[in-house]
Amino acid sequence: MKIVDGNRITLLKNGAEFFPALIAAIDGATRDIRIETYIFRDDATGDKIADALIRAAARGVKVRLMIDGVGSRETPDEFFKRMHDAGVKVLVFRPDKRAFHFSKARLRRNHRKIALVDERVGFVGGINLIDDLNESLSEHPRYDYAVQVEGPVLAQIYPTVQQLWSRVARRLGRRREQDDPVASISPAPVGSQRAMFVERDNFRHRRSIEHMYIYAIKHAKTSVLMMCPYFLPGRRLRRALVNAAKRGVTVKILLQGRADHPLLQMATRALYTRLLGAGVSVCEYEKSMLHGKVAVIDDNWATVGSSNLDPFSLFLNREANMLVLDEGFARQLRESVEAEIASGAMHCRAEDWHRRSLWVRMQTWLAYGFARWVADVIGFARQWE
Repeated sequence: MKIVDGNRITLLKNGAEFFPALIAAIDGATRDIRIETYIFRDDATGDKIADALIRAAARGVKVRLMIDGVGSRETPDEFFKRMHDAGVKVLVFRPDKRAFHFSKARLRRNHRKIALVDERVGFVGGINLIDDLNESLSEHPRYDYAVQVEGPVLAQIYPTVQQLWSRVARRLGRRREQDDPVASISPAPVGSQRAMFVERDNFRHRRSIEHMYIYAIKHAKTSVLMMCPYFLPGRRLRRALVNAAKRGVTVKILLQGRADHPLLQMATRALYTRLLGAGVSVCEYEKSMLHGKVAVIDDNWATVGSSNLDPFSLFLNREANMLVLDEGFARQLRESVEAEIASGAMHCRAEDWHRRSLWVRMQTWLAYGFARWVADVIGFARQWE
């Protein structure tokens, strides 16, 4: 992929901004809607989006929906049957109804959150189709971001969505639902922002998102601001962060304080000693569950997407991020994250971290050891450790 000029990228914070924009785009569709999501939940928000898709299908719009077999496993089949009966084509990526089953193949999930409408507008980010307050772990909405994408960069997004649809349809024996020829995206500029679609898959783009982060951090001159709920990056990315801090770059990482997976949080905290010792600022978000995966580096580099910085996202899942090279967008995202840090995060101090009890230290290192064992089982311990 290459950096493309002439785009308009709009930052959307939380479901309060994302869901109305998505539904408006669906309601304005005249030809084609394609959606990929990890979780599509049968709740108030999910019902509104399902109703919008049904309305579109009733108008004659071709609607395709792909859900993940594990992420949406808890959603009743009747929820998707209602859409299917109304004309929405629904595919399940790696269907799996087993609650307890461990294998490398089962761990390869489609974690992307992408929506495309009429070859004119798209959405990429970290927000699932689920109510913001569902599993937010507080009275405040889950903290997350997405972007609305317009312009020539859509030509990078459509082929990967079309190819995956065709591949899954063939695998499920539904050849009649294989996709149409590649969409035709106008090269005419609609804005002034430079952008690129960055994906991770298990074929040509195995390390693309990881390399994007590492390259940008290595070339950072003044600041690195990262926000990530599940943070267990490989050794190269950890080294890049430490080296950036040592050469005088201001490095700040916002992580989960309210954890939906406490074991993973404990494993992440095993990294704090080295990060804090190198001068990296580590903050934990406590207002609600942090779910966004974003970063801002220097004055004009920013990314928003679905990829965590852990072995699952970096080495197994299908993920999708938008890279935006624009000062205004980077400033807006930085100010938004910094405002949340000021109002809802706790700063971890090195002196407090060194005073942890022996029991707490043992918990973090046992959790880290377990995470390393999992990375070894799935075949990525060398890249991660």
